[in-house]
Amino acid sequence: MAGTLLLLLLLPPLLPASMLHHSGDNMAMEVKNMPLKVGHTLTVTGVPNAGADRFGLNILSGTDNAFHMSVWWKATSVGHNVDEMVIYNTYQGGVWEEEIHQGGFPFKQKELFKFTVTLTHEEFLVILSDGSEVHFPNRLGASEYLDFTLWGGVLIRSFEIN
Repeated sequence: MAGTLLLLLLLPPLLPASMLHHSGDNMAMEVKNMPLKVGHTLTVTGVPNAGADRFGLNILSGTDNAFHMSVWWKATSVGHNVDEMVIYNTYQGGVWEEEIHQGGFPFKQKELFKFTVTLTHEEFLVILSDGSEVHFPNRLGASEYLDFTLWGGVLIRSFEIN
């Protein structure tokens, strides 16, 4: 329960507590019914935990995952033999689609990061804190997504949609 209070206190007042749900001890934060519409930008800031293997963001549409961003420090457990990698993907109809590995790796454990995700009809435009851009296709084609999860070894400082 202490983790729930900590997350609530660190989020900006723009996010009502009624939209935030904590998923027990698995270090996941859910944001429900907060629309990300075409033309809007999601901004996330946080600090990865010391020793974290990974963390990520999911933008959801029902049981499908329209946008999956997974930040890995040791990606050998997912079939990649690299130390640092960001993986982007979609989970649709019970199946993971083709991964995309683009952009830089500006993430350092115990250091503040910021990234943005802008929704268009065609893509999710990701801008990482080092300025690198990732153009990830909007494979589900929706013009609005309402639900998000942030998970893994990270302390989220802010989550905002403009």
